[in-house]
Amino acid sequence: MATPVVAIVGRPNVGKSTLLNRVIGRRAAIVEQRPGVTRDRKDVDADWLGRHFRLVDTGGWMARGSDLDEKVSAQSERAIADADVVLLVVDVVTGATDDDARVAELLRRTGKPVLLVANKVDDAGRENQMWDLMSLGLGEPFPVSALHGRGTGDLLDRVVELLEAAGVWSDDTEEAEAAAELVSDRRGGEGTERGGAEGVASSEAGTAVAIVGRPNVGKSTLFNRLTGDERSVVHDLPGTTRDTVDTVIETELGPVRLVDTAGMRRRAKIGEGTEYYSLVRALQAVDEADVALLVIDATEGVTGQDQRLAERIDAAGCPIVLVLNKWELLDAEGRADLRWQVSDKLRFVGDAPVLPVTALSGRGVHKLFPALATSVDAYHRRIPTSRVNAVLRDAQAAHAAPGGARVLYATQGAAEPPTFTLFVNRELPRTYLRYLERKLREAFDLGATPVKLRVRRRGE
Repeated sequence: MATPVVAIVGRPNVGKSTLLNRVIGRRAAIVEQRPGVTRDRKDVDADWLGRHFRLVDTGGWMARGSDLDEKVSAQSERAIADADVVLLVVDVVTGATDDDARVAELLRRTGKPVLLVANKVDDAGRENQMWDLMSLGLGEPFPVSALHGRGTGDLLDRVVELLEAAGVWSDDTEEAEAAAELVSDRRGGEGTERGGAEGVASSEAGTAVAIVGRPNVGKSTLFNRLTGDERSVVHDLPGTTRDTVDTVIETELGPVRLVDTAGMRRRAKIGEGTEYYSLVRALQAVDEADVALLVIDATEGVTGQDQRLAERIDAAGCPIVLVLNKWELLDAEGRADLRWQVSDKLRFVGDAPVLPVTALSGRGVHKLFPALATSVDAYHRRIPTSRVNAVLRDAQAAHAAPGGARVLYATQGAAEPPTFTLFVNRELPRTYLRYLERKLREAFDLGATPVKLRVRRRGE
């Protein structure tokens, strides 16, 4: 049986993301004191009283607004449709607004269980203000302070009661959760205390694929195309995605966790607050990924920022696949020029797969997964010591290092990425190390996967 879903909805700037962070006990969603920070749906694993569920943060719902506002509101409505329980968050200080009333009306029509959350009740003195929210017709509100944690335990107790009443947890799930709690107790694990909430880190299996690139190159469009669901808001305004959005899909490779990231600009152009944290999350996604898709706008060519992003991915030891999006907008001459730019400006990524695609129509996107399979296989590959030494022996026989330097013995010390330790009699020139790396890549079909060479002098 699928894990139950709890959606957090409401108009902009009422504290939805703060509530999500409070429930899971970590800053998973970007929070800033101005409306419009959250735009995409963001869902995370959560736990309360040994019960596991998915908690979904949404952008602010608005009855009217710009085209982008309408798309953000549509994301909220999709989250409501998928939810088993909905939390409508309202700012008790502001009181019920027209937009709050419209959201409440929308929720009543769904027939789903809805809990009215009166947020920003930071002390007992504000509790009297929450009774004005009864006008929304959703029953008695739950007074909470998402910022300080006040009242969140009682709210989550009620969430669990509603989910249990709906029968969303099977007996098998109950037995598994009881066993997990028993193991945790035996290990001295931390229990969840009443009056607070503790998150459960995501442990989804599968290959982690980060989709990165400059703002407005089509990352979210590609993400939605690959997932087959409009999980990310797509708009022609640069910087639409503020936080990482991820989902697990089943492919011929098995489970793949796709992570859509915010567009990364030069640090000098990045302000404080939301944009800074967006960059931090994007870089974290790269560091944790098994492979990165670097999306490049074909109509703009390879820019200096594209080069810097490729260098950052390479430095993280992450395999890279270059995705040339908006390919259909180039003529034959433009396509030839772009391929030359890739080979010249991104030559340091070696034999990275280069895939021309049109994310909007899906043309060429089917080639991504085979390319990912090759890159991921090389990234995890382990090679027997005898084969490593045979390749290096032949390489040295064909072209000896200057000054009598030699590799006496070598072994693969680690994978992810493949890392080789070379034991030498004296220091090897950098140019010769690059020669040996190329021979290892060719012999073991390592392609564009980063390869690390660690050199140790005999006797060290």
